[in-house]
Amino acid sequence: MPGIESEPLKFAYWVPNVSGGLVTSDIEQRTDWGYEYNRDLAVLAENSGFEYALSQVRYTASYGAAYQHESTGFSLALLLATQRLKVIAAIHPGLWHPGVLAKFIASADVISGGRAAVNVVSGWFKDEFTNLGEPWLEHDERYRRSEEFIRVLKELWTNDHAEFAGDFYRIHDFDIKPKPVGRPHPEIFQGGNSTAARKLAGRVSDWYFSNGKDFDGFSEQVEEVRGYAAANDHAVRFGLNGFLIARETESEAKAVLREIVEKANTDAVEGFRNAVKQAGGSTSDKKGMWADSEFKDLVQYNDGFRTGLIGTPEQIADRAVEYKKRGANLLLLGFLHYLEDVEYFGKHVLPVIRAKEADLERGAATPEPLVTSAP
Repeated sequence: MPGIESEPLKFAYWVPNVSGGLVTSDIEQRTDWGYEYNRDLAVLAENSGFEYALSQVRYTASYGAAYQHESTGFSLALLLATQRLKVIAAIHPGLWHPGVLAKFIASADVISGGRAAVNVVSGWFKDEFTNLGEPWLEHDERYRRSEEFIRVLKELWTNDHAEFAGDFYRIHDFDIKPKPVGRPHPEIFQGGNSTAARKLAGRVSDWYFSNGKDFDGFSEQVEEVRGYAAANDHAVRFGLNGFLIARETESEAKAVLREIVEKANTDAVEGFRNAVKQAGGSTSDKKGMWADSEFKDLVQYNDGFRTGLIGTPEQIADRAVEYKKRGANLLLLGFLHYLEDVEYFGKHVLPVIRAKEADLERGAATPEPLVTSAP
């Protein structure tokens, strides 16, 4: 089947380094934001088929997340606790200077043997900037700054005499050593749903993260971003957010989802909704992240329910492989009870996905039978 990626689908998980878990709900969550729990989770995850982990960035108590560990330091700690897992630290341009971050990530990459990565978050939470006395830029300006930020990272990681002259950053004859060991440089992830975000991915990012989407919504994003990438002679890969609830029966899985939404922390969800609506609605074409999200979508704050990874291992595997066919290279997953659910995924869901991928590859390698007319 033409156009299907031959390499296996990759899996990442959201690091629960922020209190409250991955759903804004008062349902019981046997997930902890502390280091010891996350250390054990990281080891379990890399032994359960996960290649990446993404540490969240949140600097101040907000929307049900009273406590949080800083993403870059926490990511380094997880790198030191694991052997193979690649850890992506989410960061904000505007709160970091790219030269300082480039130095930190270079050291983390060397220490971990090439497993450090970054997720450049252009910013949706206005209070994080203004309450620290930092300017809050207009939406598309935030993405212009992110593009310069990414270009500076690449320049510093790959050149001994780095030079860059932009509107936000200026670097002159700057050399950081040691250089990262990952080649050509540590991977750079980036999300966003707006046209500005899609064009950014099509110019400079290694990976484009999509919020949770159904099949058609994801396909539309992939097609548009690929078009921008082709116009810039650039290659970009695609990750998709999803909240996974795997149970022995579909009714059990759907009952868990129903309870999560019924027990939603309404005040926290509405506060988050108000914050992200202004961010998503501030674009000229109203295509920003969360611009069309409903209350139930925002109970999982990256629209993870929309991806539909809820049901039996067989049902989840079918959807995962269909997303792969539509361009997904990686699924970024959240869970309710991390230790139990990650282990269940590795034992019962991932093997079914791998079997279906193998079937897909065999079908792609088998030519259509030659049809001849009857004698």
